[in-house]
Amino acid sequence: MKAAIIFGSKSDQGVMKKAADVLGEFGVAYSVHILSAHRVPELLDQTLTRLEAEGVEVFIAGAGLAAHLPGVIASKTLLPVIAVPIVSGSLNGLDALLSIVQMPRPIPVAAVGLDNAANAGYLACEILSLKYPELKQKLLEFRKKMKEDFAKENKGAEL
Repeated sequence: MKAAIIFGSKSDQGVMKKAADVLGEFGVAYSVHILSAHRVPELLDQTLTRLEAEGVEVFIAGAGLAAHLPGVIASKTLLPVIAVPIVSGSLNGLDALLSIVQMPRPIPVAAVGLDNAANAGYLACEILSLKYPELKQKLLEFRKKMKEDFAKENKGAEL
């Protein structure tokens, strides 16, 4: 059960750490890579080939601005790619969000909200849980606790 987290700049580490935290919480092994689709395309190709050979089963790709990276990764693999649009630049991430959700067919990427790498981590766990029953059980327990905590925190609320 392996995932890879890839993003284009050191400045994205704070956002993408949220995905790593979720994967770690559920016991999913992951690796982290700072790569650029347009600055080091050969290194990206080599890394993707190596990661697939090492058994990576899902990619989480963070990107800001034109958000080129998730689509390029998706074009080079049949594995699921979850894109995290990162807030940056003069459009505050809107450009990244639109670039990701408007990926032309037939090379899809999944998209989560702006800077919402945690949701990318949860989605990666859900995808992996299709193959790994122990992960599915952890997710079921997590959801149950989430519901119980919500009910307890909001019991008897009045205005």
